Amino acid sequence: MTSTKCHRPVRRLALLSLAAALLFALPASPLMVHAQSAVQAAPQIPSLPQIVQGSRAIAAPATDPQQPKSLTAKAIDKVKQVAKSASDIFNRVPCLPPKGVAKKSFISLPHVASKLAEGKPVVIIAFGSSSTQGWGSSAPEYTYPNRLAAQLHRQYPAAQISVINAGIGGEDAPEMTKRLQSSVIDQHPDLVIWQVGTNAVLRNLDPTETAKLVDDGVTKMQAAGADVVLVDLQYSPRVIERPESASRMIKALDRVAELHHASIFPRFEVMRDWHERQDIPINDFVISDGLHMNDWGYACFAQLLGDDIIRSVGAVKIGVNAPADVPSYRRM
Repeated sequence: MTSTKCHRPVRRLALLSLAAALLFALPASPLMVHAQSAVQAAPQIPSLPQIVQGSRAIAAPATDPQQPKSLTAKAIDKVKQVAKSASDIFNRVPCLPPKGVAKKSFISLPHVASKLAEGKPVVIIAFGSSSTQGWGSSAPEYTYPNRLAAQLHRQYPAAQISVINAGIGGEDAPEMTKRLQSSVIDQHPDLVIWQVGTNAVLRNLDPTETAKLVDDGVTKMQAAGADVVLVDLQYSPRVIERPESASRMIKALDRVAELHHASIFPRFEVMRDWHERQDIPINDFVISDGLHMNDWGYACFAQLLGDDIIRSVGAVKIGVNAPADVPSYRRM
């Protein structure tokens, strides 16, 4: 009996060593490292009452309560979990251009284009709320600003491009305008990507009042020498259950962009196209809270937004405005 007890810890250690060996035997890649971090810990982010905090995009493996898994089985499950998360974005479904979206005119980005042409550093600020901050992503590297930064660095490898994430969950135009000076103007950006309006819809705020705040904010950004891209609402269950309010907000943001000759990325229509025309289930790009995007949603959003930016910069370099019907989207 004594001998059996002495060897039990040794067998357990051997099983754990086997699981660790399986983990380190997988191909090493940045995606694997990020996925491991996501499994170990999820970011703790405070939320407002009207917004449910998103869960991690990685689901826990199913277990049979009648047959508890051994330590080895749990370790192997974690290995499989990490591997699935690392490859899921690229293997599950490609990021294709919208099929049915009547693309809105994407105005040129003269400040960004001139800085790139002159070889000067470019500062981009992603200004917004939780979907800018990255709620629902499994790691900071999977937020849309970080995805966008990686894409722009691939496109312009010799350029010094900084993408600053100035998103704070739960905010909308009233809160954002209060920190506009410190979070945006004082950073001297060349481009501001302002995601706004969703929380206003969830709070039943007047779209006209929101539009006034956004109008004033865009005026200040442009006066400070920044190009501006507005990003409208996300197409998700919590938003589309308020169709009238959502429609009014989208139209209000369109009017602000048109008035200032600013750019706008029609996120609502792009995401609706994923579901209605590309037949992608909403649960494949929105997490269980019915509001925030998952890793794939942020990745595809960043890809398409980045394509628009790259196209517009290229058009400025040859002296014309970016045509609205030029297909520049790419598969991830």
